[in-house]
Amino acid sequence: MRLSPIAVALSFALATVSSVGHSQKPDDQINPRSLALLQQGEAARKAGNLVGANDLLESALAVDPRNRGAFVALGRVAQAQELPGKAIRFYREALALEPNDLAALTAQGEALVQKGAVDRAKANLARIRTLCKAECSQATELAAVIAKGPPPAVVTAQAGPTVVPPKGQEPPVKP
Repeated sequence: MRLSPIAVALSFALATVSSVGHSQKPDDQINPRSLALLQQGEAARKAGNLVGANDLLESALAVDPRNRGAFVALGRVAQAQELPGKAIRFYREALALEPNDLAALTAQGEALVQKGAVDRAKANLARIRTLCKAECSQATELAAVIAKGPPPAVVTAQAGPTVVPPKGQEPPVKP
């Protein structure tokens, strides 16, 4: 008699926990409509229709927010639009779903170089090399982008404004 309430509580807890696991889809099953929209978005991006690609890829994420390929593709669209900060955010979303995604790490590294954050891109390269164990194409690709460096406009913007002293005065010394 004294164990009856405990047995009832345990059986209720077990029934609740076991029913939760049956209603969820595994992470590796992406909605087929989302995958189809991803393919259409990639085709639009390759054709140069960045606005159409963006719309299709956002639709793919609306259908299934676990589609990390759509996040990577949206990042590539943002890079093509010269919006590296936005691209980095999309790659971060993809890496939140799968931290070891080599395509997302490589693309994020490229966007970081495009933004001028070469040291952070080097951290991505080190992580890619750790994941690959041997030389892989992603590491080679990112190393080449890092070696090339950020675009000239980014380097100039990071250097700061040029101070032109009035005539007859020495330029100020930076600390």
